[in-house]
Amino acid sequence: MTDTRWTPRLWGALVVLCAAMFLDALDVSMVGVALPSIGADLHLSDSALQWVVSGYVLGYGGLLLLGGRAADLLGRRRVFLVALAVFAGASLLGGLVDSGPLLIGARFLKGVSAAFTAPAGLSIITTTFAEGPARNRALSIYTTCSAAGFSLGLVISGLLTSAGWRLTFLMPVPIALAALLAGVKLLPRQHGEQRASGGYDVAGAITGTAAVLLLVFTVTEAQGAGWLSLRTLGSLLLVAALAAAFLLIEARTAHPLVRLGIFRSAGVRRANLTALTLMGAYAGFQFVATLYLQRLLGWSALETALGLLPGGAIVALSAGSVGRLLDRFGPERVLPVGVASMTVGYALFLRLDEHSGFAGLVLPSMLLIGAGFALAFPSVNVAATSGVSDDEQGLASGLVNTALQVGGAIVLAATTAVLTAGTGGGTDAHAQLAGYRPALVLVTGATVLGLLVALTGALRTARRKPEPVSVPDYRYAPLEAEVLSER
Repeated sequence: MTDTRWTPRLWGALVVLCAAMFLDALDVSMVGVALPSIGADLHLSDSALQWVVSGYVLGYGGLLLLGGRAADLLGRRRVFLVALAVFAGASLLGGLVDSGPLLIGARFLKGVSAAFTAPAGLSIITTTFAEGPARNRALSIYTTCSAAGFSLGLVISGLLTSAGWRLTFLMPVPIALAALLAGVKLLPRQHGEQRASGGYDVAGAITGTAAVLLLVFTVTEAQGAGWLSLRTLGSLLLVAALAAAFLLIEARTAHPLVRLGIFRSAGVRRANLTALTLMGAYAGFQFVATLYLQRLLGWSALETALGLLPGGAIVALSAGSVGRLLDRFGPERVLPVGVASMTVGYALFLRLDEHSGFAGLVLPSMLLIGAGFALAFPSVNVAATSGVSDDEQGLASGLVNTALQVGGAIVLAATTAVLTAGTGGGTDAHAQLAGYRPALVLVTGATVLGLLVALTGALRTARRKPEPVSVPDYRYAPLEAEVLSER
């Protein structure tokens, strides 16, 4: 009889990984509400203040591919623990500095460390749990913690900023240190994981990382420089040249950073394309909704955070149920349902006006968006790593996380540009609504594109003949073998 129970040691390891992912996602959104206080205290201009957010995204999105490959080559446990220690140190630095450039540097360093913990942690899970019910259950819990961190970031920031903006940077420190100490004890030792074979693709790492970093930097700066300016167009051409060089190197090198053959999997392609629009639209909506509620309706930072809380609460409470749905229906069927729910939620928010209230506008949209995010985020992670060999799980994890971060940067930058163009610099209610509505149309349109991609997976699954159901195995072989050896 197969033992389907998870041991306390297994649960402890999963909690460590979830804590790190929660902090990675939390840092993406938590700083938003604190920005006005940071700017006033450190005397930062709006353009400099933007980099408190963009610095983290630049390091995170730019180095995820390198982080995923490093986990495969150097060992997932080692990479995860070292990067988590760096994250704790950078968090402490960010809470203590009295200089804008140092704060931005600390944020960039945190993003770099997250670029290594995220794919390492995800690949530890996907190489530990067999593909199927066991992996779906673990990934559902793991990705729900990530989604909850991103969704609850504004709420936590609103509460902490009222006592002092530095607390938003210092709060992750004890959590990261506790996870680090627990991880040293609970995560499987090196002999329990399989490393990828092969050497280091230095040229691919340089060109690929440079292309992603420059892309994120360009779209972030395009709002100030102008989308059609010589600087922006020149940077985009350089991105294209670096990307072309990267693809050429990867096609010819014996041990590529990104094995291009991984994209022959239709599921991997669909998952990454959907991830681009999923996080991009969510980041764009959160930006527009926050400005609308505070600037036009006059809500405080804490009121705004609490207004967005229902969506985050649904995500945080959905861990167990989403895993069961993925077991029963598969990610290909669950993903489009989640994206469709988010699409309807964004579309409902288009009804905003000068006198919209919480019950009539905010609550129904947040319930739909929260439910959709709770379904879609775990599904896209499961789909992106399904059918991938163990020695490339770090790569697959890095790819989907890169898609999420780059999608967030690109769609957010485009949303900001549309909003600014719509308002025309006006501050009255009519001018603000003229910017918010087209920006929300862009957000909704991006989600529709993701829905169409996700639906192709559901249609392909519907045409396939059902496969025999295997007996679920929730055992954690590496950890249990270690425990037995210690006895």
